[in-house]
Amino acid sequence: MTAERQPEHRRNPRLEALLDEISGLLGPVESEVAARYRMPAYPVVLVMGLPRCGSTLTMQWLAASGRFGYPSNLLSRFYAAPYVGARIQQLLTDPQFSFGDELHDLASAVGFDSTLGKTRGALAPNEFWYFWRRFIPNVEPRKLTEEEQSAVRSAEFTAELAALEAAFDKPLAMKGLILALDIPFLDRLLDNVLFLHVHRHPFYNVQSLLESRERYYGDRAGWYSIKPPEFDWLQDEDPITQVVGQVAFTSRAMQTDLAQVDPARRLDVSYEAFCADPGAVWDQITQRLRAQGMSADWPYTGPQRFPDTNQCRLSAGDTQAVLDTYRRLTGDRLTL
Repeated sequence: MTAERQPEHRRNPRLEALLDEISGLLGPVESEVAARYRMPAYPVVLVMGLPRCGSTLTMQWLAASGRFGYPSNLLSRFYAAPYVGARIQQLLTDPQFSFGDELHDLASAVGFDSTLGKTRGALAPNEFWYFWRRFIPNVEPRKLTEEEQSAVRSAEFTAELAALEAAFDKPLAMKGLILALDIPFLDRLLDNVLFLHVHRHPFYNVQSLLESRERYYGDRAGWYSIKPPEFDWLQDEDPITQVVGQVAFTSRAMQTDLAQVDPARRLDVSYEAFCADPGAVWDQITQRLRAQGMSADWPYTGPQRFPDTNQCRLSAGDTQAVLDTYRRLTGDRLTL
């Protein structure tokens, strides 16, 4: 199944060429730096969840706290040299390195708006997929085979995370969607990790993914984002069945994987509860970090709540089709 992106979502070939050039120039320097590191010292906070589950808002919230280093839109352009990129970012935007406010216009606060997971602003969080793809064989979110897991450049990956952590001198927080179906593998890979599993009411997650297809491709026909293990037969179904299956089967696979992870290394967060009381989620995160030996006695200073966007926008016919299909595929009845 192939579909063409809408113009506003297509890659910029000139930018891609420039990024390749910069990567070639800085990559060798990054390798020298990363050779001094092996593993992040702090727990790496990996935000895991389905696309359109609230993971971008969660990352923006973590970034705005100032307690974490994270891949920004600016840093993402240095995906082949993130340590170097982080130092350049600090040079350009960090107040502690300012001189006469020469570059004050480059620094910006992290907002809470996004479009299909894409944020705006130099310091807004980025998916950082180009970085991940340097070490793993898949270019899209899906489950790796055992052979593919063996091909992951694990030592280089953890070393570069450690170098990036050292540049920020803070624990790292980033999205892990591209390996959301390989949580046990990541759990084995990292000495210290906190999987922040964000999930949303299935109906509204399905609705948002259907809308995302329309915005990204112009219609519902194109597959958008993560492919569950059932993709081979789902791809021949109608769009509503595809998306309901994508949500139901991916969620089930992630829950099965997370059950294998030490409770101190995972935290289950519903989008709805997060919006209602982000401070309570903050307390749970810091408690998990302390349980892993980190000093994280951080008072909460962020927003008291976020708007909950769970409102039914589908037609009556599509709404019923989603509810019926979810029950057919899972045996569970959704209530709105």
